[in-house]
Amino acid sequence: MGNGEMKRSAKIALACCMALVVLGFSPLRVSAQTPPAAPAAAQNAAPAKAAGDSAAPAPAPAPDSDQSQPPPGVPSDASAQTLDVPARPVAYLTGEGEWSKGFKTIMGAIEKVNAAMKTAGLTAAGHPFTVFLSTDDNNFHFEAMVPLAEKPAGKTELTDSVKIKDSPSGKALKFLHRGAYDDIDSTYDLITAFMDEKGLDSKNMFIEEYLTDTKEPEDSGFEADIYVFLK
Repeated sequence: MGNGEMKRSAKIALACCMALVVLGFSPLRVSAQTPPAAPAAAQNAAPAKAAGDSAAPAPAPAPDSDQSQPPPGVPSDASAQTLDVPARPVAYLTGEGEWSKGFKTIMGAIEKVNAAMKTAGLTAAGHPFTVFLSTDDNNFHFEAMVPLAEKPAGKTELTDSVKIKDSPSGKALKFLHRGAYDDIDSTYDLITAFMDEKGLDSKNMFIEEYLTDTKEPEDSGFEADIYVFLK
């Protein structure tokens, strides 16, 4: 991706460390496709970006009644929904990348997970997502995840690099990004403003769940849910 990615990395890392603080199912999508469980074994992450394709959807969790409303000036695309993200079985691949090639790195990792699942005869049970484990100005460490209907009996890995486990879980805010992935910085800016306005603290973990089968970062039809996990 370009300078936008590098810019976003710095903003998100700062947001996650401050009291304002500011997206791996789980990543997960909280729509009819159920969210990616925390997104993502994201233990010490910065926003999974932490983050495709979909198959048989799992039941989506019901959002909490205390849904937050965006502050004045924040468009509906950045409105927040509070929910409990459940853990889900996933096939995943751990990787590292540079922000300048972020989108292609993530999509390439998801393709490898899907290929390993296909070889093993497994079917995806929702949208793929990315759990962002850590970020800096230039690089990021992530887990690309694809939800499974259930864990295959007796298996903890599909290949040397594609493993099986449960995605992250917990209370999170879900935000929707619509538009090119190259422009996702603007949504993260709105998330940061929202968290600051509400005085909310987040864990150093976020997930991006990819709702469209987009291959190019400049595709204006791209959509993603971003999950920010709360303290």
